[in-house]
Amino acid sequence: MRGVREVSVPVVEGGLVGDVSVPSGAGGVVLFAHGSGSSRHSPRNVAVGQALNARGLATVLVDLLTVDEEARDEVTAELRFDIGMLAERLAGIVDWMSADPELGRLPIGLFGASTGAAAALVAAATRPERVGAVVSRGGRPDLAGSSLSAVRAPTLLLVGGLDEQVIVLNEQARDALGEVAELRIVPGATHLFEEPGTLEQVADQAGAWFVTHLRQPHPA
Repeated sequence: MRGVREVSVPVVEGGLVGDVSVPSGAGGVVLFAHGSGSSRHSPRNVAVGQALNARGLATVLVDLLTVDEEARDEVTAELRFDIGMLAERLAGIVDWMSADPELGRLPIGLFGASTGAAAALVAAATRPERVGAVVSRGGRPDLAGSSLSAVRAPTLLLVGGLDEQVIVLNEQARDALGEVAELRIVPGATHLFEEPGTLEQVADQAGAWFVTHLRQPHPA
């Protein structure tokens, strides 16, 4: 396992800061879309990322907001729900990854948490030829709206068994996604998967999903 490479992704003026980890012999790369009010340093996403690295998957964790935008969002909380803007940035990062000498050869998956899951699904709908799989953790895929029917990538929706309202929203999103989607409930978990062993279940199921689907070609 090589060290973490810090990058600046030129999708906005000044770039977005990201951390790239590429294990030897990586068979795919997973781009993380963090949730409301979070960043690439989210301990939950970092933990899942490390588990994916251990499975031979590269990871890209990027701050989707600039420093100035994060400061503004902490006050207004408006940008974290701007799914269109976040999805556009994710799609731009996917394009950057595709052109990167180290990452460009790898099939791409998206891992989204909370509102980031909606942005990931919209981005997947706009880049069907590049995004091979999606995993949502405690996500709000319903916020992807009409884009759900355009998603072609196999999509795993993971929701905590005690997160009742979000289960309903994910059931609705699964129906809109159609046959590409699978909904799984993690027993005893609340929205943030803080209960002992629950985040490990997320990492294990996400890892298996990506390993399975990122090594198979998917038609656009």
